[in-house]
Amino acid sequence: MVLSTAIAVTGEGCGRPEPGDDTRPQTAPASNSPTTSLNTESTASAKEEESRMRIQITIGGQRFQSTLAESSAARDLVAQLPVTIDMMDHGNVEKTGPLPSPLSLAGQPEGADPDVGDLGYYAPGNDLVLYYGDQSYYPGIVVLGRLDGDAAQRISELDGPVTAIVEVQGD
Repeated sequence: MVLSTAIAVTGEGCGRPEPGDDTRPQTAPASNSPTTSLNTESTASAKEEESRMRIQITIGGQRFQSTLAESSAARDLVAQLPVTIDMMDHGNVEKTGPLPSPLSLAGQPEGADPDVGDLGYYAPGNDLVLYYGDQSYYPGIVVLGRLDGDAAQRISELDGPVTAIVEVQGD
């Protein structure tokens, strides 16, 4: 009882109507409304997410999805798909395997510090890389996108060499 009273008192004067209260706080015109701005940004973000290329990686019957960044390297990867890649574990932080052809490095920095869950390309080896552990900055790394959900954790549980089928999601 004390808690509900405290919540009701705290909510008063904050511009939030009480349940059943039909009074609405006055708002600025729609063009200046912060809510409208947030809704527009949210809609733009949702459209951007929809337009991003998504790929699927299948290893031993498990499927992992990834959302690619907008880059020439990512577009080059998609142009090579579908592809089957024999991958090795490297340093207990990543699975790596050679792609059929090199990816463009146009517009890419000299290297990167990928995060756990990143999908990458190691240019000197022409390797696709699935990062499931912490890899520090290294020259020649290009981050292509992000593995979705718990993919990094599940990949970390795959021991030894694996064969990955990489394809555009939905194909």
